[in-house]
Amino acid sequence: MHSPHHGQARLTIERVVESNFDDFLGLVEALAQYERLNPPDDVAKQRLMRDGLSSAPLFEAYLGRLDGKAVGYCVYFTTYSSFLAMPTLYLEDLFVLETHRRGGIGLEMFEFCMKKAVEKGCGRMEWCVLDWNEPAIRFYEKNGARRLDWIFYRLTREEMERRIPR
Repeated sequence: MHSPHHGQARLTIERVVESNFDDFLGLVEALAQYERLNPPDDVAKQRLMRDGLSSAPLFEAYLGRLDGKAVGYCVYFTTYSSFLAMPTLYLEDLFVLETHRRGGIGLEMFEFCMKKAVEKGCGRMEWCVLDWNEPAIRFYEKNGARRLDWIFYRLTREEMERRIPR
């Protein structure tokens, strides 16, 4: 368990495990609401538990707790850079409840992720931000991140299945 190094003395960061998984799901649903997206359905929640808590997890998730209350979370996994020939920590989610923003919790969790990236030997850390999420954009740029000129593309499973030659 990680505890803070600056003014936010009551924040702890703990790995998501079975006993705190419901707190994690509640925050995932809060992020979906904030981003105006559909939250995971019951089947997706089961996959989250399986994929995050297995002996070979596909992602790592951590809760940020303030005085025992889950107020934020992060999810990351590693990808690989063929140019750097090093892993990259891909930050899938970094979220703090709106009622607990601007108190250093997001920064603490962001620094926690950077520390994990360094510990894992990553050459970089990357993530995406919705183009309308100005508070997140300002936060990341204020903390040294730079916007890339990449365009993201996506194919859904249904689209891939339609396009795979039979």
